[in-house]
Amino acid sequence: MRKAYILTVALFAVAFSLAFASDPDPLQDFCVALKDYSDSKSAVFVNGKFCKDPKLVKAEDFFFEGLNIAGNTDNKVGSNVTTVNVDMLAGLNTLGVSLARIDFAPYGENPPHTHPRGTEILVVAEGTLFVGFVTSNTENRLFTKTLNKGDLFVFPVGLIHFQLNVGKTKAIAISAFSSQNAGVITIANAVFGSNPPINPDVLTKAFQLDKNVVEELQKKFEVDNY
Repeated sequence: MRKAYILTVALFAVAFSLAFASDPDPLQDFCVALKDYSDSKSAVFVNGKFCKDPKLVKAEDFFFEGLNIAGNTDNKVGSNVTTVNVDMLAGLNTLGVSLARIDFAPYGENPPHTHPRGTEILVVAEGTLFVGFVTSNTENRLFTKTLNKGDLFVFPVGLIHFQLNVGKTKAIAISAFSSQNAGVITIANAVFGSNPPINPDVLTKAFQLDKNVVEELQKKFEVDNY
């Protein structure tokens, strides 16, 4: 009897831990994020945002225009990401989804990066992309694929991944995320362009590089951080 009681308590503990390990499901149709917090005293606070009074919600709160406009790829990496997350579209709050358009110049790249809060599913709208992701440190296994127009690829949440335009013409991709704000950490920018800079001795040992090389990279990313 005692063993059964202990097992029951253990199962409840696991259930509660799982329940609090992910974002709560919305308990209403929507929670349009307030951009002006002046009326927040009487508003509900959900997922880091105050909810707009449902009676004041309009169709425009769920509308975004401009994804037909190409992003400026005239930069060091030859790519541009136009993000549509909860900060750009208030109606996304609590819905657990967001979107992005990625433009690539010929041979442009979306450098190795990670989304800490969301899985990404990418579809190629134009051009040819070489894409891939690396698993965690247990294996550091690399998965890659060359995608053409209409092809789709998934990048699991939190894993380092990249996209490279391998064509002579521009490329366009549309990405959807399993988060209203998946976040992004571009590896090179975060490591060599942090503010304040990481101690060069740390990076010298971590990357097995000469200290002069590390310091040069830090100067480069300090100036060219995009």
